[in-house]
Amino acid sequence: MSLPLVKIYTDGSCSPNPGPGGWGVVILPVNGRKQELSGKVQETTNNRMELQAALEALKFLHSPCAVHLYTDSRYLQNGITSWIDIWRKKKWLTSEGKPVSNRDLWESLDHEMQQHEVQWLWVKGHADNPHNELADTLAVAARGRKILPLGDETAVHIFLGITWKQKLKIGSWAAIFRYQNHYKVAGEMVENSSANRIHILSACRALQNLKRKMHVHIYTSSGYLRDGAGNWLKGWGNNGWHTREGKIVSNKEEWELLSELLQSQTVTFHVIDKAAPPCHSQEAKELACERVDGNP
Repeated sequence: MSLPLVKIYTDGSCSPNPGPGGWGVVILPVNGRKQELSGKVQETTNNRMELQAALEALKFLHSPCAVHLYTDSRYLQNGITSWIDIWRKKKWLTSEGKPVSNRDLWESLDHEMQQHEVQWLWVKGHADNPHNELADTLAVAARGRKILPLGDETAVHIFLGITWKQKLKIGSWAAIFRYQNHYKVAGEMVENSSANRIHILSACRALQNLKRKMHVHIYTSSGYLRDGAGNWLKGWGNNGWHTREGKIVSNKEEWELLSELLQSQTVTFHVIDKAAPPCHSQEAKELACERVDGNP
């Protein structure tokens, strides 16, 4: 029985080299929807990003496939088709007796490709191949993303999602709490409000759910919430909750409550990339929407 055919375009980007890097993948199932993947590494090299892109692409496949993998990296193509057998025989030393660069990724890629039948095909970069160009665009865009501290196991991670339906004048927020391997969900409906107010309220209610003081990372899609909590609160408080123009601060009651709560917790706010949100942020958004959509 023949394996299903999948075409994959991969690319890596790093600037400066070494420096912040990104990888991009375009997966084209013969009978299926196109998939786009990307990611960022804070300190890396261009070659490592080329390898990472191919590795992530193969790891994404959930069953054995016949893969045509297109790359504009001769380093990747030659390494996996010609050099890797020699490196393995020489116990991961080059012909000069030096350790092979990026051995960890080469070994991982070698292991992953055993699950599939892979043809490694070179394509000229920046030559108007739309799929190669898209992989490059994804890699460059990922390189510019802010790294989120999702792996910090010493802190509580709170992922916020909100929705607001102006015509119905109802909305909802949801929060997913993660601390190491423990998870918790909270949320509620809100009436006669606004999207900005619900963003602030969601952070307040989430912090009120915490039982003890510890470092907190809050992930939100709202730059208004992040900037207010991080830059504006102190000035507003010192100015009697008035703006520099002398007007009362919008959503004053919610900002006052948040200011009070932040006195007892160490909180860092992070604005997520809406185009590629962390999975729990997307889940929180869906939970908030489900709560409103299910409201009679």
